[in-house]
Amino acid sequence: MAINYDHLMSLKSVGQEFQYGDRETMLYALGIGFGRDPMDTNELPFVYERNLKTVPTMSSVIAWGAGPMMESGINYLMVVHGEQKVTLHKPLPAAAKIVADSRVIGAWDKGADKGAIIVTETVVKEQASGDKLCTMLSSIFARGDGGFGGPREGAPEPHKLPDRAPDMTVEADTRPDQALLYRLSGDRNPLHSDPEFAKAAGFPRPILHGLCTYGTCCRAIIKAVCNYDPTLITGFDVRFSSPVFPGETICVDIWKDGNIVSFRARVKERDAVVINNGKCTLKA
Repeated sequence: MAINYDHLMSLKSVGQEFQYGDRETMLYALGIGFGRDPMDTNELPFVYERNLKTVPTMSSVIAWGAGPMMESGINYLMVVHGEQKVTLHKPLPAAAKIVADSRVIGAWDKGADKGAIIVTETVVKEQASGDKLCTMLSSIFARGDGGFGGPREGAPEPHKLPDRAPDMTVEADTRPDQALLYRLSGDRNPLHSDPEFAKAAGFPRPILHGLCTYGTCCRAIIKAVCNYDPTLITGFDVRFSSPVFPGETICVDIWKDGNIVSFRARVKERDAVVINNGKCTLKA
């Protein structure tokens, strides 16, 4: 069924309620690689409830399942995650009851044989105070849904990386079982856990969640740039370009220009770029 542009642009969901506690906060941190060395006192606060710190990219899972896209009519078998962006209005608490409002804010037709780009916005607020916690933008590339007659131009442009060698490169390991751990934070797509399902999708084995790679890049920047202070990060944006297989080493190339940290991520074993056009915004 072809996309109906007017229907798609009208989609929204308001007032969806979620909650999470310190268990979910620690589980997310473990899922993106914090706490491998239980004696590392810099990382322990992310995985231990005493003075617990939250990772900014946990925003991507605290309202998992929010949004109206199941009513979009797109072919989800042909969908890949394109970009993920977050603006933090305040540091995420270690536990909270929250409310999420989501809407489709853009759809671009790349052609019948090229697919469609669809962008959704989700605003998360604390339930009690109504204060905004974060605003997330997520784009998907619907490869089987082009040719619906929507606009062809005007899709968001990616952040441009500096035209110089990286200021530093940080290696962040992943474990062979990491997708099995990360999926417990919300995304239970069998592509990340079931070998037969992954094979049918064209992969030799289950792949790591793109949002796990997203969080792993944040872990690297918290370590190398923020001196383990996650509250310095007020924005974290990426474009996904290729999957990671659990167990591979992610090399994060980093450029720092004032309060803007640009980055990309490569798999060391295959020299494949897996995240590109990354932009981390720090407190000014």
